[in-house]
Amino acid sequence: METVIALPAFLDGQHLIETFGLLGLLAIVFAETGLLLGFFLPGDSLLFAAGFAATGELTNTLHPNIVLVCALTSLVAIAGAQTGFLIGRKAGPALFQREDSRLFKRSYVTKAEEVVQRYGAGRAIVLARFIPIVRTFLNPLMGAGSISSREFLKWNVIGGVLWGTGVTLLGYFLGRVEFIGKNLEVFAILIVGISVLPIGIELLRNRRQASPRSPSENA
Repeated sequence: METVIALPAFLDGQHLIETFGLLGLLAIVFAETGLLLGFFLPGDSLLFAAGFAATGELTNTLHPNIVLVCALTSLVAIAGAQTGFLIGRKAGPALFQREDSRLFKRSYVTKAEEVVQRYGAGRAIVLARFIPIVRTFLNPLMGAGSISSREFLKWNVIGGVLWGTGVTLLGYFLGRVEFIGKNLEVFAILIVGISVLPIGIELLRNRRQASPRSPSENA
């Protein structure tokens, strides 16, 4: 099945699931949630495509069991986030005190910090799952902070299940709709955008409120 959007192969969730199968899916989910170098990977659209693959409509050779896919993606998402947390716990704040490069931008960390400041550590750990880039950098950020390992694990499990199972089930049920199945990548991108939009608006509003007013505004 061809997608209607010409995405680079490494960003096309449908292409990745067709090419690398379930093992590739799990490796990418782990990398995106646990390794700082995995921030560019398309976790949301990949999970959505995996859910669609479980319907048997994506390819003739790939038809995984939906319960197995949800269970494995949730477990790997939890394990990945715990790995990121341990990296941050071991490296400490120095992990983020380096110059910008192609693979690291201070702005990535700033976005994660803003989510934590707005929602608190627990809710941020859950919500970050649905925000590309933030879900990669927030876990080591939490590890470098003062949250306990036990507290992080609790919220990590909640977020990992909601994300790993929730997005996959969306692909499974929505993919059965013929129009959506034929335009899979479009709807995967829309779902990502919708999940990020409310938080993005909230952060933008807070930033505007925190910015100093001009003399004319204070007059």
